Amino acid sequence: MPIRERNPVDQPSNTRERERAETMALNMIAFLMADEERADGFFGTTGLSPDDLRAGVGQPAFLGGVMDYLLEREDLLVSFCEDNKIDPMQPMRIRQILP
Repeated sequence: MPIRERNPVDQPSNTRERERAETMALNMIAFLMADEERADGFFGTTGLSPDDLRAGVGQPAFLGGVMDYLLEREDLLVSFCEDNKIDPMQPMRIRQILP
């Protein structure tokens, strides 16, 4: 049986899903930082500093932690989902992709 070459333009499904999850987490960070009260609540609850946030943005596990924060705050999650016109269950499903 011949080995079929993969089209280099096609990404494996798991890579696309991971990028989708990371993009959503980055959008969550932008949502949190866009409002001073939300940002203060995030930093106060997590104990992170703005420098910690900047350093963690490129780390999948950190992004998963940001998603966890929003998933634990239903008021923020609903607001985020309304702002982004997405189903509130979508972030929970996507969260499973990140460590």
